[in-house]
Amino acid sequence: MKNPYIYGYLPFVTITLFSLIFGVYTVGISLDLFKEIGLYGGMREFLTDVQLRVFLLVVYALFFFMIFSALKLIGETIHDTAMLLFSKDVEGKSYSEAKGGNVIYFLGAIATAGGIHSIKLLGVLFLLTTLIYFVYVIYKLSKFMTFFSTMGLIIFEVIMWGSFISFIIYILLKLYNGVLASLPFG
Repeated sequence: MKNPYIYGYLPFVTITLFSLIFGVYTVGISLDLFKEIGLYGGMREFLTDVQLRVFLLVVYALFFFMIFSALKLIGETIHDTAMLLFSKDVEGKSYSEAKGGNVIYFLGAIATAGGIHSIKLLGVLFLLTTLIYFVYVIYKLSKFMTFFSTMGLIIFEVIMWGSFISFIIYILLKLYNGVLASLPFG
């Protein structure tokens, strides 16, 4: 008998790996910025270089951990709502079938370690991992759904994620424009 909880730890480990990798990249960028604006010397009066790096890594890794955890929660909510609307699986077999996809995110988190010096590569690897995971889950779930239900699931998830991302971009642009409008230009 196969234990259905064998991959239960993978989401936590995956989020932790992604958070650490994105955190390490952000520490490097922050230190370069601090040196450029002259803040690094003042910070070094209180902390050694290693202490400063560890402090920043903990702060950034925690920040990214919260972001990725929130994205996972939102993603699961969107997916479960789509399954509620389009799946006819009352026994929950499709739910356990798709859980094996957590390995894809785990391997993607390991792969991002190779792109730790490029934000573009980190972003591309994260998005590629997400796309591969999405295709895998749809493939696994298609056994339990009709063609139209599968298409409804895909359309629902794409619309929900598109709306969510558009809303976040809108808020960020409004915030950016508000900050620019409040700056005194001479």
